[in-house]
Amino acid sequence: MPAPRTPRRVASVIRLRPEHADRYRELHRAAPGPVLDALSRAHVTNYSIFLRDHTLFAYFEYTGDDYEADMAAIAADPETQQWWTLTDPCQQPLDSAQPGERWVTGAELFHLD
Repeated sequence: MPAPRTPRRVASVIRLRPEHADRYRELHRAAPGPVLDALSRAHVTNYSIFLRDHTLFAYFEYTGDDYEADMAAIAADPETQQWWTLTDPCQQPLDSAQPGERWVTGAELFHLD
């Protein structure tokens, strides 16, 4: 029996526009099932979003074999695209984001199992 694969840990950051903070919280209290299903189909597990000082920190674990293809499948999902039309106006990319980039990925500096 093969050893279980260690999940890929992904952390990313974006700002939350203060004037949209209540709306963003409201949206995430009722995240649509089809959006959550798209994440699951793409092998995204243990997904959390944290908030501190108008900065959103997201963390998830990826358990699939083709990260780029699975992320592209999420981005191509019509339900997810609709969800993003609601959530994107609440967010403001960091100054270090590249043009067109929203959530910026952080480098893992330390991990304790």
